[in-house]
Amino acid sequence: HVQLVESGGGSVEAGGSLRLSCVVSGFGSSSRCMGWFRQVAGKEREGIANINSDGTTKYADDVQGRFTISKDNAKKTLYLQMNSLKPEDSAMYYCAVGTWGGLGTVGYDYWGRGTQVTVS
Repeated sequence: HVQLVESGGGSVEAGGSLRLSCVVSGFGSSSRCMGWFRQVAGKEREGIANINSDGTTKYADDVQGRFTISKDNAKKTLYLQMNSLKPEDSAMYYCAVGTWGGLGTVGYDYWGRGTQVTVS
């Protein structure tokens, strides 16, 4: 019964920054891949960032250089620092944990409920 809870979303002007957090509970000592996704109403969920158990990261091209994924294993928290935000970044943002990871939804087993980000 893994649970993920996102927070930190909100409204921000273009060029601004937000940091999203995702508290993960219910998984044991084995390592997991973690990721951030976003989804706009009517469109499919898009993988934007992934971090593996060894700390290796991967980003979607449209957020590379602006977003940074990180984690604090002691706090069991995943973060997404978002800088230089653009209106097209507006979406519901979801965190996820999975066995295989990557930027595709098939690599993840558990999902949070999402946090809304609106950039104007």
